[in-house]
Amino acid sequence: MSIEIKKVNDASGKKKFVNCQWNFYEGNPNWVAPIKMDRLKLLNEEKNPFYKHAEIQLFLAYEGKEIVGRIAGITNANHNEIHKDKVGFFGFFESIDNQEVANKLFEAAEKWLKSKGMTDIRGPVNPSTNDEVGLLIDAFDMPPVILMTYNPPYYQKLIENYGFKKEKDLLAYILHHDTYASEKLTRMQQIVRDRKGITIRALNFKDSKKFKADVKTLKEIYNAAWQPNWGFVKMTDEEFDFLANDLKTIAEPKLTIIAEIKGKPVGFALSLPDINQSLIYNKKGGIFGAVWCLLTKKKKIDLTRIIVLGLLPEYQSSGIDAVLYHEIGETAFELGMPKGEASWILEDNEMMKRGLETTMKGDVYKTYRIFQKSI
Repeated sequence: MSIEIKKVNDASGKKKFVNCQWNFYEGNPNWVAPIKMDRLKLLNEEKNPFYKHAEIQLFLAYEGKEIVGRIAGITNANHNEIHKDKVGFFGFFESIDNQEVANKLFEAAEKWLKSKGMTDIRGPVNPSTNDEVGLLIDAFDMPPVILMTYNPPYYQKLIENYGFKKEKDLLAYILHHDTYASEKLTRMQQIVRDRKGITIRALNFKDSKKFKADVKTLKEIYNAAWQPNWGFVKMTDEEFDFLANDLKTIAEPKLTIIAEIKGKPVGFALSLPDINQSLIYNKKGGIFGAVWCLLTKKKKIDLTRIIVLGLLPEYQSSGIDAVLYHEIGETAFELGMPKGEASWILEDNEMMKRGLETTMKGDVYKTYRIFQKSI
């Protein structure tokens, strides 16, 4: 094969970068096409505040005039400052099942990252750990839930053959209302509520001032709760607001909740209806097609994804997480969603795993992997 790697440096190239993804999933019934407009927004270095402390370089692999692969090299100054390392990232990786194509893509990203002073390459992240993360390594017969990744099975081989090693696995748990909603859990979470004087309220989506104040509360808890975690990087105010405004359009207000003690916010949970169950019918990735699918296929949504559940450090291991899980589960069930996915969970986060497995009777049903290599 004669493979040529080209840098993407203009708007036309970014459109090709986004549109070429369809080349790799034609006929795959489990792939959920992204909304093209959202992808371009994510990659927009002027509008996405992530790029105020990060850089990205996109690459396309060509065989003649045909695009046969793509990749992005990413640096994140905030990550390196927090973790005291020089780790660069790769993301948005796609390739035909050909090791030469994959190798040339990784070489291009690696060379670019090395020119930026990086000593290691980690991924996939699209484009950060606050976005889509990880390579699916099992359960290829199921579509991804909202904001989770999907890829062909052979990607793992392409990545490992280039010299990448496993750095960390991320787990997705499946939860069923008729399994976890036991009398014991109901009684236990009620004891915690009564003993600590916990009240639960939903975010205020209707009043713009109150919504802004609630987003500020979530941001403070989020940044405090995950501070010690592997790979975690605090979101800037602009990043959090950017994400909140995006999620506001698809969120179910009753599934975004705050736990308070005597009026003080101590934790929150964010859960989103799995709109991928509707969007899977939007094969072309257009915005109007997406709206149509969300309107006409809404009844197909029977699962909610618990994206974030966080407590202030002083309230962790207090049982309040069970209260939040119970509240989300019961509310989702009332809304017609008896199933839930809790993702992603670090493979060594024993506290979260114990709660999901022992208290919620959840099972790991999907695994995502982060790889790393010295450069």
